[in-house]
Amino acid sequence: MQGRRRKPKALSGVARPFGAALRKGVAAVAVVLAVACTPLYSNHGYVPEDKDLSELKTGVDTRDSVAAFLGRPSAEGLVGDVEWFYVQSRWKTVGARAPSEIDRQVVAISFDANGKVSNVERFGLEKGEVVAISRRITTEPIKGRSALAQIFGSFGRIDPASLLKR
Repeated sequence: MQGRRRKPKALSGVARPFGAALRKGVAAVAVVLAVACTPLYSNHGYVPEDKDLSELKTGVDTRDSVAAFLGRPSAEGLVGDVEWFYVQSRWKTVGARAPSEIDRQVVAISFDANGKVSNVERFGLEKGEVVAISRRITTEPIKGRSALAQIFGSFGRIDPASLLKR
């Protein structure tokens, strides 16, 4: 027994509770850090599902029937009551960082002059750009012309003499 040294009782009694408390403290800090870095997801807004949108009939349904079936939208067109917009966003927050938008869906329902549905479109957010996901347009021919048709269509109507007169 002479070759073995004994630890003093006073030191061994203090060292054990301190070591256990240190381990518990480190474990608690690790849990708090893991929870703080866990992403939180939140959804804002409402967008009707495709099966509900497929039941809308272009040229038949009106603003009132759409409001009764889908509910009123969160946003309407700026000029008149021509378009209704249903918007839904999904946000991700990690720790103390600012929330970032990871998905956005927009459903645009257009109405004609008689208040009937003329167009139903769904848009998404792909890499920061708005992308058309689906479109349903009435079978009537489109009254407007494309941008290129408008640009090239004006060349024949310009009178150079009228530009020189003051």
